[in-house]
Amino acid sequence: MQLESSRLLLAEIAWDDLEQVHQLHSFPEVYEFNTLAVPESIEETKEFIRPVIEAQTLVPRNSYTWKIVLKETNEFTGLAGLKLSADKFRLGEIHYKLLPGYWNKGYATEVAKTLIKAGFETFHLHKVEAGVATENIRSVKVLEKAGMIREGLRRKILPIRGKWMDNYHYAIVEDDPRDV
Repeated sequence: MQLESSRLLLAEIAWDDLEQVHQLHSFPEVYEFNTLAVPESIEETKEFIRPVIEAQTLVPRNSYTWKIVLKETNEFTGLAGLKLSADKFRLGEIHYKLLPGYWNKGYATEVAKTLIKAGFETFHLHKVEAGVATENIRSVKVLEKAGMIREGLRRKILPIRGKWMDNYHYAIVEDDPRDV
């Protein structure tokens, strides 16, 4: 499955993407607010993406992970994902991470809007959610620009580098106004 926006193509990751995914995960600033550690080897990255690739064969499917590439140049810029609930609540949770060289160019907001649109139009979700560390101001701004609303605070839920951090809960419901 592929998703597309004006400047970006989101294509499901494959084993051929291992080096690029490893490079993304090797930037400490990418993982400043992530619960995973920077991988010590490409083997660690391989074990990280193994279940992601294996999930592509599951029926019914409950998770998708895409590489993000610039349409114009086919440059790898990061990863995006959507996890689906397998119940009557029709929930999906989005996530994204970009290489630092692609920050502050509107790509993350474009990715978030693309994931939200797919959530409602392709997966027929009722609600699309996202969590973000309260100190991750860049990602808070992305979610708000994408039309998501802060619904709450989950205290000390994120184990990041040996410290428990708070998390904001953002969401958008299918009948909320949006420009995607």
